[in-house]
Amino acid sequence: MPTRVHEFDWPDRAVVGTIGLPGARTFYLQVRSGTQLVSVALEKQQSALLAEKIDEILDQLITVEGNPFSVPTSTPPELVDNDQLETVQEHFRTGAMSLGWDPATAQVIIEAYPISDLEDDDDVAPPPEDEAQDTEMLLVRMPVGSARAFAKRTREVVGAGRPACPLCGYPIDADGHTCTAAEG
Repeated sequence: MPTRVHEFDWPDRAVVGTIGLPGARTFYLQVRSGTQLVSVALEKQQSALLAEKIDEILDQLITVEGNPFSVPTSTPPELVDNDQLETVQEHFRTGAMSLGWDPATAQVIIEAYPISDLEDDDDVAPPPEDEAQDTEMLLVRMPVGSARAFAKRTREVVGAGRPACPLCGYPIDADGHTCTAAEG
């Protein structure tokens, strides 16, 4: 089963954005280099965790004596990207993800893999070799400044959803909210 790798090394743009209204948004990780554009769907929680872990890696690297990778403590202003997503054509819905660091190139590495139909079903036999479908993955390598900007934007996008009820913590929809804490 050959794997088609959508590989981006030093991309022109790498962002998380959404389509839809709060409460019904679809999250996308979108990466572009030149004319190559790939969009993969993510869950909100995957997006939030990705931003958190990127910041953790970068914050840890800052503590290395002399900060040899020139990791910025905040988002460089010239790397702020508040533009909408470009035309979205979903390549796959993300299942597993991995995050890493390449000290040789001073880049954060994101790998995204599609949800497998067989991931949680042990009773299903894999398809015969001649019927096996191609798989895909997204591989993104971005420098530290771009990674910091990516994490900041992702946190903002995740936080731009429905407000939380101050009593119960559940989201408040535009058409109302039945608070479970107020009922008690």
